[in-house]
Amino acid sequence: MGTGANETARRGVIGLGSNLGDRLAYLRGAVSRLQAEPGLRLVATSGVYESPPMGPIAQADFLNAAVLIETTIAPRELLARCLAIEAEHGRVREVRWGPRTLDLDLLWVEGVTVEEPGLTLPHPGLAERAFVLRPLAELLPDLVLGDGRNARQAAEELHDDACVRLSGAHLGG
Repeated sequence: MGTGANETARRGVIGLGSNLGDRLAYLRGAVSRLQAEPGLRLVATSGVYESPPMGPIAQADFLNAAVLIETTIAPRELLARCLAIEAEHGRVREVRWGPRTLDLDLLWVEGVTVEEPGLTLPHPGLAERAFVLRPLAELLPDLVLGDGRNARQAAEELHDDACVRLSGAHLGG
């Protein structure tokens, strides 16, 4: 799994989302691409959730999920690889919170805190967004969030009935 600079493997979570075209196919395509990345090992995938879009733009509902990985890739490089995978899947960045074929968000990397332009870890919306928190809680229920609650507690306390886990929808991996 080596990439050279830092050989210590860390766990991480990447959030996946899509609301254009064959949403589930885009999520599955992203999982396949992540599995092929040197320096990255897919550990687990969450269930798939459907939720309404955030922001002021009228658009289709999203499918969201998350993957737990182990990686030796530095966070900034991992983000760059995620952006490249988005582009391979037709992602166009024209409008903030606009529709997208694929959205990959680096949500958390074990032992890493970053606040830089374009990258904040842990992800700032981790504990407030059901479409992020519920898949995360499936993968790492005991992960302690910034407010001291673990992911499972935070997910249970989140009142968002619009974010629904889809039965029968699987990412593979």
